[in-house]
Amino acid sequence: MQREYHRWHSPRLGRTMELLVFGHAGAKVLVFPTRDGRFYEYEKLRIVQQLSHKINAGQLQLFCVDSVDHEALYCFWKHPAERIRRHMQFEDYILHEVLPFMQQKNQHPCTIAHGCSLGAFHAANIAFRHPHLFQKLSVFSGRYDLTIQAESFSNLFNGYYDENVYFHTPTHFLPNLACEWRLQHLRQMDIVLVIGKEDPFLGNNQHLSHILHSKGIRHQLHEWNERAHRGYYWRRMAPLYV
Repeated sequence: MQREYHRWHSPRLGRTMELLVFGHAGAKVLVFPTRDGRFYEYEKLRIVQQLSHKINAGQLQLFCVDSVDHEALYCFWKHPAERIRRHMQFEDYILHEVLPFMQQKNQHPCTIAHGCSLGAFHAANIAFRHPHLFQKLSVFSGRYDLTIQAESFSNLFNGYYDENVYFHTPTHFLPNLACEWRLQHLRQMDIVLVIGKEDPFLGNNQHLSHILHSKGIRHQLHEWNERAHRGYYWRRMAPLYV
């Protein structure tokens, strides 16, 4: 399998960012790590190995990016307004540095946004906000509203709310989305949501599914037995849904 390591200084983030590329051709998969994950997490969890037949056959090329979540959404010593602004800088890095890099390496017409756990939030958020850039969304064990509390998961903004939080919360901005251009792109996207029946964010996934139905956006919601929120399950989901 072709494996490449890349790093460059990101002017949008003001720091060096790293990523891994697996494969030589096929649909481009933008892979976001979990909250505590790094750009090498997908490989470390052996999910790359589970997709090796598709990668080696030239069906998929993975671009596994790094995270700044501990400088942004999970940087609790910062004011929530600063946290969401840092998250927005990360989105700019993906939009204006990573996606052009992906396009330069591979001109395949399909780009897939993908991630597990908090990575699922990042994938869904960017795909729903910029649907013209993605042809598929495949997300596992995601939480699509960072303001809700469930079990030990708290409101990441400590009750703070502004328009930036609103526009980066899919279950908040999607119900009010009226732009037909964006809706048409969303209706053309292949959307797959996967969640465990005992996952604390099962209800949030079902709510997102209801919103998508109300907007005429076709999608699949797969509910797996148990919590299904770790590598053991994600290794089994990936060959089915990515």
